[in-house]
Amino acid sequence: MAKFLLLGSGELGKEFVIAAQRIGQTVIAVDSYENAPAMQVADDFEVINMLDGDALDAVVEKHKPDHIVPEIEAIRTERFYDYEKQGYHVVPSARAANFTMNRKAIRDLAAKELGLKTAPYSYATSEQELQNAVKEIGIPCVVKPLMSSSGKGQSTIRSEEEVAYAWKYSQEGSRGDVAEVIVEGFIDFNYEITLLTVTQHKGTTLFCPPIGHRQEGGDYRESWQPAPMTKEDLSTAQSMAAKVTDALGGAGIWGVEFFIADGGVYFSELSPRPHDTGMVTLANTQNFNEFELHLRAILGLPIPEITLERIGASSVILANGHSESPTFSGIEAIASAVRSDFRLFGKPTSRPNRRMGVVVTYDNLGGSIEEVVSRAKNLSEKVKVEL
Repeated sequence: MAKFLLLGSGELGKEFVIAAQRIGQTVIAVDSYENAPAMQVADDFEVINMLDGDALDAVVEKHKPDHIVPEIEAIRTERFYDYEKQGYHVVPSARAANFTMNRKAIRDLAAKELGLKTAPYSYATSEQELQNAVKEIGIPCVVKPLMSSSGKGQSTIRSEEEVAYAWKYSQEGSRGDVAEVIVEGFIDFNYEITLLTVTQHKGTTLFCPPIGHRQEGGDYRESWQPAPMTKEDLSTAQSMAAKVTDALGGAGIWGVEFFIADGGVYFSELSPRPHDTGMVTLANTQNFNEFELHLRAILGLPIPEITLERIGASSVILANGHSESPTFSGIEAIASAVRSDFRLFGKPTSRPNRRMGVVVTYDNLGGSIEEVVSRAKNLSEKVKVEL
């Protein structure tokens, strides 16, 4: 039995804890607030500011885990190098966690070192630098904090008058203590995908069927699997994903995001952990869901193959206001629907556009992707978060 220290205890962490406990593992869930979703099912929990390196060190020393598993971006990731030197296993590796928590490090690795096709980009550390970067990249362009998640702080600039707001918004949504932003040229893409990529200790890499998704304000709203795409584009995406994950090293699942455009496949971002769009795999679209794959890869358990078992879709349930004790109505509509299911994450409070749950739908192979997406979206809209 292994002991996991889970750094970040949101809905993705909760599903990871459930997967781990099903095969007898021990998990200590850590987050900045009490009663976070993963804490509700973990063996133990800690409440700390993970940007406080001393607090992080103390938790590691107290629990002496076999595996340290980051689930969010706002962590003092440079401490991970010290943990590895002390003999702890950081997932997927200290280098990978440190690089991917910062958009600058991962974009420079992908574009400059590995030569992957990306959107043109620049950086800015002030509103004036942002003005200069926008002139360099051109309008429209996308502004993202170097450290953020779920689209927080991200905006699209369509005129020079929007630069000041974009800078202010980026700083409000930034996680951690990094004020810098990345400015990306706008790619006129046909669609975007997440390619869940599994790296294993023995050096082999596996790919899940591609996941399509729709974003709004930089945060995903619906996802579906498989995403229809050409064999050529899929092969290109798989090759690019393998290059960047090989360069970073370690074992686990990665959410690698791509834009698919007339001009080819563009690398966008990656996360070294289960991806929010991958919640579609909770519809049992694959023989193993993304959380089970992450766990098996970390433990070095064999993964003989990843197979598509049925088509599926997910659609998020959002809060529309603040509440200290949110409740839900409309759940009966999902429970009454065929080939459909839901998860409520158990977040103790709500705020506007906070993700509170997800609806998943499915059908047999050969069914209609459009139909399962529409059903998931319609059902999620029937659920209301009561304030």
